[in-house]
Amino acid sequence: MNLPEISVRRPIFTTMVTLMIVIIGAVSLSRLQIDMLPDIEMPSLTIRTAYEGASPEVMERLVTQIIEEIVATVPGVEEIMSTSSEGNSSVRVSFAWGTKIDTASIDVQGMLEDEINELPEDIVKPRVRKFDIASFPVVILGISSNLDPVELTELIDVQIRYRFARIPGVAQVDTWGAFNREVRIELDPDRVKALGLSMDRVISAIKNANLDLPAGKIEQGRYEVMLRAPAEFTSLDQIRDTVIVKRDGAAVTLAQIADIKDTYEKLTRMTRVNGQQGIRVAIRKQANANTVEVSKRVLAEIKAANEAFPQISIVPVINQGNFIERSIKNVARSVLYGGGLAILVLLFFLRNLRTTVAISLSIPISIIATFALMYFGGFTINLMTLGGLALGVGMMVDSSIVVLENIFRRSSENSETPQVAAVKGAQEVGKAIVASTITTLVIFLPLVFVQGVTGILFKELAYVIIFSLICSLAVSLTLVPMLASRLLKSTHTLQKKRKAWVERLIIFSNDFFLGLDNLYLRLLRTVLSHRLVTVFVAAALLAASLLLLPLIGSEFIPPSDEGEVRVSGKMEIGTRLDLVDQQTRKMEKIVYPAVPEAVASVVSVGASGWRPDSGAEGQVILSLVPAAQRDRSNVEIAGDLRRRLKDRIPGMEVRVRAPQGQFLLERILGGDEGLTIEIRGFDLEVLGNLVQRVSEQIKDVPGITDVQTSLEAGVPQQEIQVDRSKIADLDLTVRDVTQLLETAVAGSKAGEYRTGGNSYRILVQLKDAEKRSIDEILNLTLTTGSGELVALRNLVVTQAGRGPLLIDRKDQQRMFQVKANVAGRDLGSVAREVQTRLNRIPRPMGYDLMVAGNFEEQQKAFRELAVSIILALVLVYMVLACQYESLKDPLVVMFSVPLAAVGVLVTLFLTQTTLNVQSYIGCIMLGGIVVNNAVLLVDQAGQLVRTGMIVREALVEAGRRRLRPILMTTLTTILGLLPLALGIGEGADAQAPLARAVVGGLAGSTLITLVLIPAVYSLFHPAMRERV
Repeated sequence: MNLPEISVRRPIFTTMVTLMIVIIGAVSLSRLQIDMLPDIEMPSLTIRTAYEGASPEVMERLVTQIIEEIVATVPGVEEIMSTSSEGNSSVRVSFAWGTKIDTASIDVQGMLEDEINELPEDIVKPRVRKFDIASFPVVILGISSNLDPVELTELIDVQIRYRFARIPGVAQVDTWGAFNREVRIELDPDRVKALGLSMDRVISAIKNANLDLPAGKIEQGRYEVMLRAPAEFTSLDQIRDTVIVKRDGAAVTLAQIADIKDTYEKLTRMTRVNGQQGIRVAIRKQANANTVEVSKRVLAEIKAANEAFPQISIVPVINQGNFIERSIKNVARSVLYGGGLAILVLLFFLRNLRTTVAISLSIPISIIATFALMYFGGFTINLMTLGGLALGVGMMVDSSIVVLENIFRRSSENSETPQVAAVKGAQEVGKAIVASTITTLVIFLPLVFVQGVTGILFKELAYVIIFSLICSLAVSLTLVPMLASRLLKSTHTLQKKRKAWVERLIIFSNDFFLGLDNLYLRLLRTVLSHRLVTVFVAAALLAASLLLLPLIGSEFIPPSDEGEVRVSGKMEIGTRLDLVDQQTRKMEKIVYPAVPEAVASVVSVGASGWRPDSGAEGQVILSLVPAAQRDRSNVEIAGDLRRRLKDRIPGMEVRVRAPQGQFLLERILGGDEGLTIEIRGFDLEVLGNLVQRVSEQIKDVPGITDVQTSLEAGVPQQEIQVDRSKIADLDLTVRDVTQLLETAVAGSKAGEYRTGGNSYRILVQLKDAEKRSIDEILNLTLTTGSGELVALRNLVVTQAGRGPLLIDRKDQQRMFQVKANVAGRDLGSVAREVQTRLNRIPRPMGYDLMVAGNFEEQQKAFRELAVSIILALVLVYMVLACQYESLKDPLVVMFSVPLAAVGVLVTLFLTQTTLNVQSYIGCIMLGGIVVNNAVLLVDQAGQLVRTGMIVREALVEAGRRRLRPILMTTLTTILGLLPLALGIGEGADAQAPLARAVVGGLAGSTLITLVLIPAVYSLFHPAMRERV
C-alpha cells in the first residue's frame, strides 16, 4: 500500500495529521524572533594593551610584535591585524568561520598568560575582548535641549539612561559627547612662583583637606559604635578656603593663588542633534534579544520620555529595527503576492475553482510547517529565511500541479471514478515528482558545505527551501489525492451547474489551449525532422548570450538603499577642536538645505572611536524618510552633496557616503564598503611614497570617489627630554619632572568632590594652560631635595617635530591603506582596473600592493560558489542516473542546464543587475529547477516507449501530455518570484538578484527545453529510432 492509496482510503486521518502540523507551525510562528540576518558569531578577538608614555614605534617593537608572535601560534588563526599608537596597542585576531570563539578566547588568554614575561613589566595587562556582532547599536538616539550642557548631562545620567537600560532586551546604554561636571582649580603661575610654591605641594594640600577615613570602633553600653571623621569638601567655598601654606604667620588659601570653577571636563568631541547642541546615546541589545521588539520598546520609551521631560527633545537617528521591520514586511508581502499570482495561473489553466483550491492548499500548509522547522532549528525570521520561503512559494505547488493535472486527465480521458483516478494518477507521476524534488533538493546540499561568511548566510535559506519542498511533496502525495477524490465531479455534473458567462469563458480557454497544443505539436514534429539544426540553434543562442558576460558587473553583496547618508570632513591631524567644529558648521550649512528628505541629523565633531587619527574629523549623519516616500535614492542624494561640497570647505577633506548594505556589511565583516587597497612592507618612508603613488594612480579611475589614505603627517609634538645627570644631582627623579608637566598642562586629579549622591573629579592645572607658550611652561619651578626652587628649563632640552600617530600592521607586516568609495560602477570592474594600475607601480622586494576588503571577500565567496555549482550539477546527474538506471537518459535531461544561462545573462543585462553572491545562489538553484521540466518529458517518453510506442510518436505524445504541467509549474514559479524580482521597497534589493536569475533562467530554459530535449532524446536513442 502506498501514500496516495492510504490518504484516499483514510481521509479523516490525513486531514487530522495535516491540521496537527498546521497548529504546531502556527504556534512556532508566534514564538519566532525577527532579525536582519541569521545569528552570526564573528570569529575574531581584540587584544588591547596599554603602556603609558610609549611612542607608537616603541609600542610596536616592545608590545604589538610580541603579542602578534604569541597569538600566531594559536590553532585556527587566519589573520592578524594590529594598530600601535601613543601608549596603546590593539591586536585583532581573526579565526576561520565556524570557530568556537569562546574556546579560541581561552586559548589566546592562556597563551598570553604563559608568555607575559616577554612583555615590559609596567604595561597594563593585555585584555582580550570578543567581537560580538550583536554589540552594534540597535538604535542611536539624539538628545537636544536649551538647558545648560552640564545640567542636560546630569538629567540624562540620572533620569533618562536608566529608563532605556531597564527595557527588556537592552544590554547597554552609552552616551557620546556628554558634558561631565568637574571642579577645576586653575593656578596663577605668577602668584605660585612669587610664593615659592611647587605644584605637588598644592595638590597634596588639597588631597589632605578632602578625606573620609574610618577611625575605628568604640564600645558604648551594649553597642559597638563606628567612629568616622568625614572631612570631605561639601561646597566650593570650602575648597577656596583650603590653606595651602603659611607665610609670615599668615595663611595662604587656595582662592588667593587660583580660580576655582564648577565647570565640565575639557571636550574632546561635540554633538549636535537636528542643529541643536546635544548628546548622542547608543542603545545595544542583548545577544539573544529580538531586534525589532527591542527597537519598538525603545521608540515607545522615547515617546514617554519626551512627554515626561518637555525641556528636552529625544529623536531616534538610526533605528536598525525600523529598517529590518520594513524589509521583513516587504519580503513577506512578496511571498503573499507571489502565492496569489501562482494561484491565478492555476485557475486560468485548470478552469476549476475546486481543483485550484486543492492545489493552492499546498502553499500555506508547506509554509506553516516550515515555521515549525525554523523554531526547532533555532532560526529567526530574517531576510534569508523569508527569502527562502519567497523562492519556494512558486515551487511548492509544482508537485501538486503535476499530480492533480494527471488525475484530472485520467478522469476525463479514461472516464475513471474520482477515487480510482486519484490513486492511479498520483502513482503514475509519483516517481517523476519524487525525482524532480530530489534534484531540486540536492542543489541546496552544496550550499550547506560552503565555507566562510557566504555559507553561514545562505545555510538557513537552503534549509528553509529544502524543508518547504519536502512538505509540499508530502502534501502532493497525500492531501491532494484525498481532496481530488472528494472534490472531483464528472464533467456532465459540472456542466449542469455552470452559469452562461462561465461556460463562455471555459469554451474560450479550451479553444486557446487546444490551439496552443496544436501549435506546439506542429513545432515538435518540425523539430524532430531537423534535430541537428535545433541543437545548433540552441548552441548558437548560448554562445551569443555568453558575449553579454563581460558587460555584467560584479560585486559582493547587492546594494540596498538604507535611508541614510553620511558626510565626513577630515582636517590635518592635531587641528584644534574649535577649528574643526567651525569648518563642520560650514559643511552643515551646505548639507541641510540640499537634503529636504532628511528627517533627523546628528553631527559629531572630534574623536569618533579609539583610533587617535579620528580626532580632527567632523561627521554629519542624515536619516532619510523611507525609500517609498522620496524621489531620490540615497546614492543620488550623496552624488548631489558631493558636487555641492567639492572645494567649498577650506582645509577639510570631505567624503560623502550613501551606505549600500552597510548594516549587512558592518554586521558581517565589521568593515567599510567601497574599495580598500593595502600597501604592505617594512620601512615607513618607502611605504609612505608607495601610498602617494597609489593615490595618484587610482584617483582618476571611473567610479572612484573620495580617495582617502591612512598615511598621516603625524601629530605635531614638542619633545621634552630630561637631563638625567642634572636631576640626580638635585635629588629629583624623572617622575617629579613629568608629573610637573602633566599637572601644568593636562592637569592632575586631586581627589573627588561629592555632592547630591554623585562624585566629580577635582582637577588642578595652570590657568589657560593650553594657550601658554613653551617658554612659560619651562619657567615653572620644582622644589629640590634640599628645599630650593629650580626652573624646569634648567633640567630639560626641547625639540620640535612630528611623531607618527599610529602604525598599522597586517599578518606581521607594516601596512598603510588607501580607501575609496565606489559610485556609478560595480565593485568588481573597478577593482580589476585598479589592480591593473597597481601592477604598473614599481616597488622594492618585500613590498606588496593588493586590493582587499570587500573585493577580497567577494573573490573568496565566488570561488566557493563556483565549486558549489559544479558539485550541485554532478549530484543532480547522479540522482537522475539512479532514477533512470541509465547513464544516457540523465545526459539528455542535463542538456537543459547550460541553456538556463541564456535567460540568466539576458535578464541580468536588461535589469542592470550585477553578478553577486545572491545572483550566484540563484544560478545554483536553477541547476535543480530547470531539469524538472526535462525530467517530466523524458520520464513520460520513456514510459510510452516501454509500452511499445516508437520514439518519435512517444515524444510527440509525451509533449502533448506534459505541455500544460510544464507551463503551469514554470509560470507558478516565475510569477511566485516576480514580486521579489521587481525589487520594490526596502530590503527587497537584497533578494532581487536571486529572484531575477531564477526567473530569467527558468523562462529561457523552459522555452528552449520544450523543443531541444525531444530532439536530443531522439538523437540519443538511434536503435529505437530505426524501428520506425
